[in-house]
Amino acid sequence: MSVSAIALSAVALTACGGSDEAEPVAEVPSLSGRDTAVALDAGFVKALETLKLTPGTVGDAKIEGGSAIFPITSGEVTYYKPGTRSPYVTGEILHDGSGLSLTAGDTKVELTDFNIDPANSRLYGDVSVNGKSAAKDVMVFKLNGSTLKPLQTGPNDTAILEGTTVHVSEVAAGLLNDTFKTDAVEKGLLVGVATITINTK
Repeated sequence: MSVSAIALSAVALTACGGSDEAEPVAEVPSLSGRDTAVALDAGFVKALETLKLTPGTVGDAKIEGGSAIFPITSGEVTYYKPGTRSPYVTGEILHDGSGLSLTAGDTKVELTDFNIDPANSRLYGDVSVNGKSAAKDVMVFKLNGSTLKPLQTGPNDTAILEGTTVHVSEVAAGLLNDTFKTDAVEKGLLVGVATITINTK
């Protein structure tokens, strides 16, 4: 298994306790290419319909086959043997220039420039309303890797990790409720299940 694949297998796992003196098993100083795809949960789609919110994409992102897909642009990951260091996964996975939009009437919210923080199981991003910045680098989604599936080898020298669930954060719920004048967006709402695909060469 390549160094990139080893590092990817740790993304979104729950960190274990241990010594901070451990040496890394693998380091990937420069991630390139491929994407993070979120298979949108039926409950999330229904919630958007109830709120009369229309999902869309920003930049190079796309929605197809029931999934929102965001290209990975850069980042780095360091992986330690589980139990030897806490957290045992550090780094970031960046998705600059793309994102998700939610529109109701004349109001459009854009969540963009996602940054996955595997050490803390969080996804940060920027929020704008009708083109004006509302928040920068805030936690918009919480990640849960407890349903993570084993690492898979994909075609064309890729590694695939599927099963991490994505949930609306308290900050994002508050911003959306304030913007769309509702209280129906709950923190912890399941958005969908993520599949991360990276190049291994």
